[in-house]
Amino acid sequence: MTPPDRALIERLRTLIARGEEPRPAGPAIPLAPAIDAGLPGGGLARGAVHELLTADPGAAAALAALILARAGTPTVWIEPNPDPYPAGLAGFGLDPAALIVVRADGADALWAAEESLRAPAVAGVLATLPRLDFATGRRLHLAAEAGGTLGLILRPDTPNPPPSAARTRWRITALPAPGQAHLVGPPHWRLELVRARGAPPGTWDVAWDGTLAVLDKARAHG
Repeated sequence: MTPPDRALIERLRTLIARGEEPRPAGPAIPLAPAIDAGLPGGGLARGAVHELLTADPGAAAALAALILARAGTPTVWIEPNPDPYPAGLAGFGLDPAALIVVRADGADALWAAEESLRAPAVAGVLATLPRLDFATGRRLHLAAEAGGTLGLILRPDTPNPPPSAARTRWRITALPAPGQAHLVGPPHWRLELVRARGAPPGTWDVAWDGTLAVLDKARAHG
């Protein structure tokens, strides 16, 4: 188990102590109009946990940074070996100065995630939790409901992902930029909504260039 950064844990404790009263969740966080139209509430619900399955951690981290930026501040980023690049985060609208990075895994990561989700002072939480059973996931979801906080859980993609208590489950895939085989272009991703409460699955190809744009060839399916 990776030793947690105790100074950051104490900073997190201080942030959590700012508010103890549960708060109602705010408005859903928008992704793109074509995607939001198929989601209950018109976007990713606050006060809930959402899972990102990925074979490409970089693509998932980029999308997570974009979502956290739209969730508000402050936000908490929990990983065994975090290495968020400030300029890269800023490129997706996430202010590095309002980000608390916690180095933890195993039981420490679960503690940090649950307490952060429960804290009304926190707007959004990203946690890398590769091993998460249904009961623990349900506990995290209840913590998010109590705090009105957006939770993002990063997990590795597998052929048969285990059952999840998350409100939505997404599969994130990096795509080459059309016509940019040998050039550096804006990030392109395939977002697959694998499962959602109250919404059909769907798949969208998107590009990020200051905003999340759904490409013409994107598709949704019921």
